[in-house]
Amino acid sequence: MNKHVLVTGGAGFIGSHTVKALSEAGIEPFVFDNLSTGHVWAAKWGTFIEGDLENKALLQQVFEDNKIDAVIHFAANAYVGESMQNPGKYFRNNVANTLNLLEVMQAQDIKSIVFSSSCTTYGTPTKLPITESASQTAISPYGESKLMGEQLLKWYEVCHQMRSVILRYFNASGADVDGELGEDHDPETHLVPLVIGAALGHYPPIKIFGDDYPTPDGTAIRDYVHVSDLAEAHVKAVRHLLEGKESLAMNLGSGRGSSVQEVIQTVERVTGHSVPFEFAPRRAGDPATLIADSSKAFEKLGWKPRRNLEQIIETAWRWHAHNWGISSELVS
Repeated sequence: MNKHVLVTGGAGFIGSHTVKALSEAGIEPFVFDNLSTGHVWAAKWGTFIEGDLENKALLQQVFEDNKIDAVIHFAANAYVGESMQNPGKYFRNNVANTLNLLEVMQAQDIKSIVFSSSCTTYGTPTKLPITESASQTAISPYGESKLMGEQLLKWYEVCHQMRSVILRYFNASGADVDGELGEDHDPETHLVPLVIGAALGHYPPIKIFGDDYPTPDGTAIRDYVHVSDLAEAHVKAVRHLLEGKESLAMNLGSGRGSSVQEVIQTVERVTGHSVPFEFAPRRAGDPATLIADSSKAFEKLGWKPRRNLEQIIETAWRWHAHNWGISSELVS
């Protein structure tokens, strides 16, 4: 019999890719999304239910009507800068609404949840690459809200035997390899789509925040991981829980850092389009380098990323060019 998995935020960027991967793996997804940042067109697989995690009565009805076996919880606000301006929004949605979900799960005796967390829970790292044993000292309300979500899960296991897999993402990027899904945020804040948009003239020239970091080219280094690789990790994580295995917390990254300049150069090389850019002062709170050690995910789930930066750029290029009605011919 097929397992039924509720995916909160399943119409969003990572959520929709995961819903597709679940469906292809023979797991029936039920997408629960308020469409504040997600899109109906991205909910192409399984059953779509429009709703908000504030509405506990609706959540309870969803669980009762669909015999849910496990939950993958993506639904959250996820802009670090915005969280510094409006922390209440982040604690209300990312923490209070997560508590609503856990309370309904407990009432319905659902004991398995995969939680979308973030490398921002680590704050500014003191050692690289970042392992799961690193100190979690978040430096933004967004990071703190994700850390509080992790703490809720810890206590729900202690008190209610609810098992979880916590997945701390690094920089999710790229697009569905079949071209059916991609990144569509408003406003867009992620580097890869901004660089591609600048190359196509769809966005203004890129601002590189800081050219004096202690890195080989002076620009900040981040760990970019393909969104489809992340989706595969979620399928493995939910299967792990449905098989009755132990709770886990782990990083999901490529293990390779790429600087802002390297991303720009890769876009230029892969697409044949130049990328206009200008330097700007560093942003407060931006670490020089963030790179994941994801060896635990391989050890416990058998997961490792399969796609490199060029493949991230290629898939994102095709998606955005098609989405904006521009030729997506590649030069490499």
